[in-house]
Amino acid sequence: QVQLVESGGGLVQAGGSLRLSCVASGRTFNRFVLGWFRQAPGKEREFVAGISRNGGNTYYGDSVKGRFTISRDNAKNTVYLQMNSLKPEDTAVYYCAADLYSFSIATIVGEYDAWGQGTQVTVSS
Repeated sequence: QVQLVESGGGLVQAGGSLRLSCVASGRTFNRFVLGWFRQAPGKEREFVAGISRNGGNTYYGDSVKGRFTISRDNAKNTVYLQMNSLKPEDTAVYYCAADLYSFSIATIVGEYDAWGQGTQVTVSS
């Protein structure tokens, strides 16, 4: 199994930036697709971004395109989410997730096999 631990969340003003990190352990890191999701109070968990096994392909949710960037460092077993131009509506708990069996980037929660504990991001107006 894979263990995922997120960090980097916090409180930031609108227009600011944050970088989230997620360190994985337990299996060979470059053998699974990784994704970031978020969940705001009272809302369903939402796909934010995904990255392929070798980092060559990325995919973003419509609400974050052009503002967020996902990347991975397979040597460090770490995936990142750089978040720029943050808005109050980006406020949520952000989760890192691993899809252990697919080669393509999925946007559905149920396609992912392992999840981190989440990190809170709060954007003030």
